[in-house]
Amino acid sequence: MRHKTKLIIFDLDGTLVDAYKAITKSINFALKQLGYPKVSAHAVRMAVGFGNIGFIKAFVKDGEVGKTLRIFRPHHKISLIKYSHIRRGAKGMLKALKKRKCKLAVASNRPKKFSNILLRHLKLLDCFDIVRCAKNKNDFKPSPKLLLDVMRKLKVRKEDAIYVGDMAIDVEAGKRAGIKVIAITGGSSPKSALKQAKPFKIISRPSDLLKIV
Repeated sequence: MRHKTKLIIFDLDGTLVDAYKAITKSINFALKQLGYPKVSAHAVRMAVGFGNIGFIKAFVKDGEVGKTLRIFRPHHKISLIKYSHIRRGAKGMLKALKKRKCKLAVASNRPKKFSNILLRHLKLLDCFDIVRCAKNKNDFKPSPKLLLDVMRKLKVRKEDAIYVGDMAIDVEAGKRAGIKVIAITGGSSPKSALKQAKPFKIISRPSDLLKIV
């Protein structure tokens, strides 16, 4: 008999939504203003997932991170709305899980301000019981803090929860939190990196989750 999962915690970027084009547009806008060369969409995809500062550090000198962020953030508020979209099948999957009475949450390294912009624009915010985003370096995955905070707030035991993410650091965060992790391909970590991280399962589409939980 399959164990009933009571809580599913999701990463955001690369897992439920595709905001890579929006991020690429914004970082290249900022880099152009500061005289840096344009970066590829692939380079952006590989650099996301570590918070805004970690992301910006991949492309500019340490002393120019703050200046770059001040250019990046206003542009990104608009870019997110113009260029982001839900991963195919993700919304239907979330609705199906809600019908099964699963509690749903988000745990993301993306700043809460931008996570909320994204979730509201894509009409996903109401799907979740709680949204937790990193506020400082101690929160950033692979730290398990965000996941532990969600479980504590929703009063769900580790054995009754699953974390879904697209990066090797998501797998590591889930393991540190003591919960099963389902990794999804098509995000920032290649499938080879996800296999090396050894999650509970690897899926290729959001809808595949419904076959597991």
